[in-house]
Amino acid sequence: MAEIIQKDGTWVFDGDTLRLTPGRDKSVGLLRRTLGELTVPLTALAGISFEQGRKAGRLRLRLREGADPLLQAAGGRLTEPHDPYQLIVESDRYGVAEYFTEEVRNALLLDQVPSDPVSGYLLPGPSVPLSVAAGDGSASFDGERVQLEWNWKTEDSKSAAGARALALSEITAVEWLPAGGLENGHLRFLVRHAPTKAPAKYDPNAVELWGFKKDPLMALVAAAVQARLPHPAARDTALDPVRDTAKDTAPAAVGSARPAGPEPVGAAGSPAREDDHDALLRRLRELGELRRAGVLTDEEFTQAKQAVLRRM
Repeated sequence: MAEIIQKDGTWVFDGDTLRLTPGRDKSVGLLRRTLGELTVPLTALAGISFEQGRKAGRLRLRLREGADPLLQAAGGRLTEPHDPYQLIVESDRYGVAEYFTEEVRNALLLDQVPSDPVSGYLLPGPSVPLSVAAGDGSASFDGERVQLEWNWKTEDSKSAAGARALALSEITAVEWLPAGGLENGHLRFLVRHAPTKAPAKYDPNAVELWGFKKDPLMALVAAAVQARLPHPAARDTALDPVRDTAKDTAPAAVGSARPAGPEPVGAAGSPAREDDHDALLRRLRELGELRRAGVLTDEEFTQAKQAVLRRM
């Protein structure tokens, strides 16, 4: 097990999952504190990195595209204090961070976790019921229905129609856009058979956001709804069910042909084969299982692993 404890939070890795717990430091964003502890399966990861700085470093997790409804709903717009997949590391803990990074990378290699997009969510999204008040209204979601209610700052033309109740079956998509610069943000629900191009200020299916403290929490509402909508990969398949087999069957282009020259040579002097690589990966997995079972010590595992990696 690998663990790193910082003011910014605590990350624990047991070989199969990562537990990300936000810290209580004032630098931790409201979204992270409200979201609470996240349990991330190894299969949801595409990679991990550690960046050293002069005064502090940063651990970053990179999730596979489509694995997390929060990232799907946020569209890469979560800023650093609110991003649950970043951890600020103090300079005296750089060694621990490097060890943590290596352990996660080795596990990804041992389990042969691919980094390509997934076809279904691997994280459940924020728990419901959930209610957030920000901007010109409040948004509540109980898992089946979204309720939008307005406050005294709402534009008259929008508030005149009263509160909105949207069944999940009516919603085709959800958008969360934080305020930036002189532009306001919004939480908008796209409703079946009711397209709109109205600004959020006038859209009865949107909450306008002005960049205040609670605005990021609207991303949690968006993520909770996103988790219960069809996965984007499923929608793409429904829109384009016929594969482009021409690309799969066409011969390689002349410009991409393999250059002439000798075949790559393996340790024994024979051409390197993909089967050899697969066998080494299987050996790495076996070593990992032996360590988890207590047959190998950590030192024995490290020596054996390094020997296998040198052969790769």
